[in-house]
Amino acid sequence: MSMAQMVTAPSFSDCPLLDEAQALFLLGPVSISAASHDAAGVPSLARAFGCRVAEDRREVVVFVPTRSGDALLRDLAAGAPIAVVFSRPKTHETLQLKAHAARLEPLGPTDRQRMRASGSAFAAELIALGYSAAFAHALVAPSKEDGVSVVFSPTLLFDQTPGPRAGRRLEPQP
Repeated sequence: MSMAQMVTAPSFSDCPLLDEAQALFLLGPVSISAASHDAAGVPSLARAFGCRVAEDRREVVVFVPTRSGDALLRDLAAGAPIAVVFSRPKTHETLQLKAHAARLEPLGPTDRQRMRASGSAFAAELIALGYSAAFAHALVAPSKEDGVSVVFSPTLLFDQTPGPRAGRRLEPQP
């Protein structure tokens, strides 16, 4: 390899972890579960509703209801790592993102609407699969609560779709 090729060859660090298709998948309709743990290692988990992905795909924001996500939000505020699973009920396609930490921010001007729209889309997908409307709407009721933006930069990405490739670490593509 020539010196010019070595200088211009893209490295994985130059590429976002998420590709365009993966970033689009995160926007739904998907079930979103975020997890962390406290200082003693006790896990915390909350359902999130809605997502934003930065234009450069290096930062992801999920919206966590404050009431039902209290323990998770407390752990993240203390600097614990985060894992977030995005799964589409219709296909079971699932991606898991991990990061060393996350920061909490107030919801942006359109984020409450994103939370409600995400909850509605997820409920509609469940109803189309034969779940009762009452069940689907009860499951997504927290999407109408007040929430917090959980912002993180994914450092690991896994394919968690059931099957022989489940658990496979995905790498950025230059």
